[in-house]
Amino acid sequence: MQTIQPKAPQLSPDRATIIRTLAPVYFYFLVAGTATVMLGPLLPQLMEHWHIQDAQAGTLFTADFVGQLCGAWIAARNLRASLVYGSILAAAGCLALLSLGFGAAHIALFCIGVGLGTGLTAGNILAGTTLPSARAQLLVILNVAWGLGAIACPLLISLTVAGGMSRFFLVMTALLLAASLLSFAIPRATPTKGAQEPSDLAGRRPPTKSPWPLPLAPLLVFCTAMFLYVGVENSLGGWLPSYALRSSASLQASTIALYFWIAELVGRLLVAALMTVLSEQILYRLCLALLLVTEGLICSIAHPSATGVITLTILGGFTLAPVFPLLVSFMLARTGNHKRLGPLFASASLGGAVLPWLTGLCSTYLHGLRAGLVVPAAGAALLLLLSGFTTAKNPPASFDRLVS
Repeated sequence: MQTIQPKAPQLSPDRATIIRTLAPVYFYFLVAGTATVMLGPLLPQLMEHWHIQDAQAGTLFTADFVGQLCGAWIAARNLRASLVYGSILAAAGCLALLSLGFGAAHIALFCIGVGLGTGLTAGNILAGTTLPSARAQLLVILNVAWGLGAIACPLLISLTVAGGMSRFFLVMTALLLAASLLSFAIPRATPTKGAQEPSDLAGRRPPTKSPWPLPLAPLLVFCTAMFLYVGVENSLGGWLPSYALRSSASLQASTIALYFWIAELVGRLLVAALMTVLSEQILYRLCLALLLVTEGLICSIAHPSATGVITLTILGGFTLAPVFPLLVSFMLARTGNHKRLGPLFASASLGGAVLPWLTGLCSTYLHGLRAGLVVPAAGAALLLLLSGFTTAKNPPASFDRLVS
């Protein structure tokens, strides 16, 4: 008679392990939020300092986010090391920016991007797979931490650039090194008692089996959606401060950046409450539709008032807020800790490299930043078109036919 072996109990990580794993990640995201968005509020000063045009300035975003692409590609291999060494590399890049000219600054920004790409990707995977039953909530909190860092960026710039931009880069170097030290507290491995296989939260973890096989077509859809979102967010966050200065002499770049990131933070804080009223799928599509309307107004109003610019900036940040955590939640619910997550997050960084650069290029050659901002508006429209696939709970049969 065949004996049936009982399945080993699968215990969820205890609270102490979750805190040890995620607390350093949240601090890293706080610092990384500041480092990721710093080009936006610094851009007018950098353009004046280096005497460059919009098309040239756009290449700074490209260098940064090409670095993030490279970092994200390798991050899933070792999550803990990605946070530790990614912070160190980003700190080295900030330190190098103290004395570099326009050309060499691209190398430093690339290094910063690699460091940020590894850490941000590893942090998202840790938060999205440590406790699957609370995946969406943990990812929202993670993105709130990033939003707080983004809000702190223009405030930190206002406090430090009076003595030159070097003081700001020194502070960023110190914060990134602190994030690296704290990341050593993340456990290397946390074996689950009674389980057949150890669960490695932060070291080299074997990819978990996804809820359904992940063929090429849906993977490409998620890659495209991540590419578009990060491109749209960084195009708006990076260029709206310059757009505001050219629209009204009474506005300041750091103030507009502050409004944008505060609006995004508030939107993410409200996500949990909104999810009790609306489903995640409806909320995702509604925010994209409102974002598209907001960007259409930015591109179509020829001479906006200072109040109008501020209002549109706040609406842009607010409607963007829930999109990324919900998109990552949809993705991880369908992939698990899939072996292709590194390339998937890398596609997001590629969007941050391409769309802001295209925005600057269109602005220069079409003789107006309003024309350039059509680029993120088109990205938002494509995200809305893809929402039927990215929010689907089951794999569309057409996807399987494409790769069968």
